[in-house]
Amino acid sequence: MNFSILEKLKLTILTILKGVVYSYPQVFFSKSKLLAILLILLTFLDPYTGIGGLVCIISANSAAYFIGLNTNKISSGLFGFNALLVGLGIGSYYSPSWELYTVIAFSGLLALLITIALEGIIGKYYLPFLSIPFLLTLWIIQLASHEFNALGISERGVYFMNELYSIGGKDLVDLYTQWNLVIIPVSIKTYLLSLGAIFFQENFIAGILISIGLLIYSRIAFSLSLIGFYAAYFFFILIGSDITQANYTYIGFNFILTSIAIGGFFMVPSRNSYLWAILVIPITALITIGSSKFFDTWHLSVYSLPFNLIVLMFIYSMRFRTQFFKYLSEVSIQQFMPERNLYSFLISVNRFSKNFSTFPIKLPFWGEWNVEQGHSGDITHKDDWKHAWDFTIRSTDNKTYISNGAALEDYLCYNKAVIAPAYGTVEEAIDGIPDNAVGNVNLQHNWGNTIVIKHADFLYSELSHLKAGSIKVFKGDFVKPGQIIAAVGNSGRSPEPHLHMQLQSTPYTGSKTLFYPINHFVSRSKNELTFNSFDIPKQNTLISNIEVNQLIKKSFTFIPGQKLNISYEENGNQLNVSWEVITDIYNNTYIYCHNSKSAAYIFSDGILHFFKHFEGDRKSLLYYFYLGCYKISLGYYKNLKLDDNYSLSEVFSLPKLIIQDFFAPFFRFMSASYNIEYISMDDNMNPTKIILKSNTIAKVLNKKVINIDFDIEIGQNGIAVFEVKSKNKKIRAILVEA
Repeated sequence: MNFSILEKLKLTILTILKGVVYSYPQVFFSKSKLLAILLILLTFLDPYTGIGGLVCIISANSAAYFIGLNTNKISSGLFGFNALLVGLGIGSYYSPSWELYTVIAFSGLLALLITIALEGIIGKYYLPFLSIPFLLTLWIIQLASHEFNALGISERGVYFMNELYSIGGKDLVDLYTQWNLVIIPVSIKTYLLSLGAIFFQENFIAGILISIGLLIYSRIAFSLSLIGFYAAYFFFILIGSDITQANYTYIGFNFILTSIAIGGFFMVPSRNSYLWAILVIPITALITIGSSKFFDTWHLSVYSLPFNLIVLMFIYSMRFRTQFFKYLSEVSIQQFMPERNLYSFLISVNRFSKNFSTFPIKLPFWGEWNVEQGHSGDITHKDDWKHAWDFTIRSTDNKTYISNGAALEDYLCYNKAVIAPAYGTVEEAIDGIPDNAVGNVNLQHNWGNTIVIKHADFLYSELSHLKAGSIKVFKGDFVKPGQIIAAVGNSGRSPEPHLHMQLQSTPYTGSKTLFYPINHFVSRSKNELTFNSFDIPKQNTLISNIEVNQLIKKSFTFIPGQKLNISYEENGNQLNVSWEVITDIYNNTYIYCHNSKSAAYIFSDGILHFFKHFEGDRKSLLYYFYLGCYKISLGYYKNLKLDDNYSLSEVFSLPKLIIQDFFAPFFRFMSASYNIEYISMDDNMNPTKIILKSNTIAKVLNKKVINIDFDIEIGQNGIAVFEVKSKNKKIRAILVEA
């Protein structure tokens, strides 16, 4: 019982303390530990201000924990960063006393309650509360403080040198004096003062420390801080005002935070996000100047009000867009670092966006067929009906028939099964139109026997020229992909048997066609196999649905709770690790390595296995497994090749990415690619062994800097052997299910 209480107490303290640490970088939309440590230290340049911030965070986080709020949000600093700013603001304004810190503690509770209320009010519109709780709390305290006779106004700013002396002695005072003697352009000094003012530090030493922290944390955030400030600086010159005035140091950070938020945090960093980060700065300046006049009457500062208003309005405006713009996209999975947001987006938009936004449509047949007429075909696929396909079967001598082709039965596709291309409801089923003799057409019933299936709103498939009497479904029936629904015929405007397929947005036979891709399929041209995902089958290519291989499927089907024990040899050393498949509260499935504390996140649509994301030790076996099995087709086709790209931040180390990070929103001179080839299968009918080979290549300026080869052996019980070969590393792992 005592042990249970101690463990619970330990968990409580750990959650609150983690929330304290991460509240500091949250001000810059970050979860960087290094930035957290640096910001904590700089807030204590004025110890009493630093204590005020600390007391306020502990108050807010403790209240959040004992109320029973989400512990992940508490430990991430989400409920603490507004309280931090409130504590710093009050602590810097008043003289230290036990009465002051009592007020600060209750201010933390007030900031938390406002945070919760705002999360409920504007959170339903998927909008962040930003630093609005800080503003409301600090304004309330400042207005109420006129009645606080026990609190005295601080004079520490007047005796700043004395404060420095008390902290670091004569050496620190001399260092600060020498820095002041260095000739620094006024604009840079104002920029540094504005950075320091975010944490209520009225000196440019704090600004220097913050700028260094920003640079280490994110090159994009650092460059955006400069862009935002100097966009405002030149705008103030344009309108004949002066941003360097003393009363502007506390509001100069609005331009910095606005630029970072729009240019790289809430929006994926790009040319357009940078452009908008610049365009909104003059508006931010106008709000800053105008609102300052209003708040002056109440003897209040606007603090971060302009930043909050502009960012919220900009994000809210994005909700009303009717078109998707690749180069001005909202961050969907927040990774709390602009570079990672960008690199992940660039990969995810190609790998996963269609999986989630496109209803999966399969080919409506079994086996390998020829695309006799594709989109914009020369015969009938014109104008409103140009996005359609005609499918036939061709023999090895490239004929669609045997014998002399005079009879319908001579045609290889005639009477072959037509299957439902996806889940849906039969909207129309027309039958009873006789098949034409070869060479004849029925212009009165152009589409012949036809089935129209509704798959989603504004998405229907039409299958036409079906065999009379072969239709097995009725209007209103629900169908599943792969279900036989008819047979290929020669009805309607069809001189010889073939299957016509089109996708359309309306339920009527012969509707205007829709440009829409087929989910996954294999195409063959000149004996070369190509794996296609969400693509348009091209004319005169042989195509087929992916036939899932049960050995590969078993190997790459990871079931929550599944455990693997791996024995492996790395550069002559014998090692053992244990993996477990876990699903989190957000239904994300991942393989977790208990030894290295690493996680590899998985996605599968039944045809393709993907690894989505890796967290943890890049020297671990799991990391190499992630690289080597990054993308796997669950169907086996000898010599089939698949390729893909990794996020740069998952392959290159941070030091190697520093220069690239600065230019990443505009162009990338680094790349990280993946490819895999299907080498052999011992028996086509009853396979027991499959060999795959994959490769990871990373390049800088098109020069290869990383080259890792992987061998994957699949057996009857799943993945049997996994080998890694690179210049400095050789691993041979035996995977055994626990």
